[in-house]
Amino acid sequence: MKIAVSAESTLDLPQELIQENDIHILPYEIHMGDKTFLDGEVSTEEMFAFVEKTGTLPKTSATNEYRYREYFEALRKEYDAIVHIALSSGLTSSTQNAINAAKNVPDCYVVDSKALSTGIALLVLYAKELADKGMEARDIYDAVNARVPFVQVSFVVETLDYLYKGGRCSSLARFGANLLKIRPSIAMSTATDGTLSSHKKYKGKMEQVVEKYCADTLAEYSNPDKSIGFVTYTSATEGMATIAKNALKEAGFKRILETRAGGTIATHCGPHTLGILYINDGGKT
Repeated sequence: MKIAVSAESTLDLPQELIQENDIHILPYEIHMGDKTFLDGEVSTEEMFAFVEKTGTLPKTSATNEYRYREYFEALRKEYDAIVHIALSSGLTSSTQNAINAAKNVPDCYVVDSKALSTGIALLVLYAKELADKGMEARDIYDAVNARVPFVQVSFVVETLDYLYKGGRCSSLARFGANLLKIRPSIAMSTATDGTLSSHKKYKGKMEQVVEKYCADTLAEYSNPDKSIGFVTYTSATEGMATIAKNALKEAGFKRILETRAGGTIATHCGPHTLGILYINDGGKT
């Protein structure tokens, strides 16, 4: 059976890995003022410059059911079945639109990742691995769903300015955090509703914060599948990225991928947002 493994552009995999693994991508739309771009057509630096200039955040709009159905039907002309891993339903109505569209397309299965960014990518690469082994689409869907609650998705944020502009924190909290140089971490509830919430608070320079955040995360989620881990950031100093990669290396991860976060993370969290992401299920497959 020839199976298409698919996701939206919010998985934040670099283009070479998308092509290498034959992953199909449905891009989100990003609105910046009166201009609309497909996710990937505008860089994170351009988004940050837009926010700096206008004081407003770029916006993404939900993908409607009709667009998903067109996309799935086009894939089915080339493939026997589709496994699509969607952005968390806790963040967008797009996921339900994808599920509804799939009901009208034979052998099309949509996984609610309860994740974003390379948390989705971890599930996509797993699905591709199973497809390459010859597993049936429905079985891949079940296997990927079983791992969703174990995906560890978290980031540490340098400033609350972007979360404030997006209505996700109060002006008082923002003022206090910036005054005290508090760097919050945010985490996704992949085992429940797939939403983002504040997790821990750190203080100090970002390189020191990243070191503590990585140590805390690996201690709290201490049963990782060490076959692959991601270091994903909107922007980062060389020191920040190196500290995070070394933390995963010292924890025994065999493959460590460094990636840039796209529009979803960039527009909500701002520059110098970095996370380590992995599946915390001890290598279950």
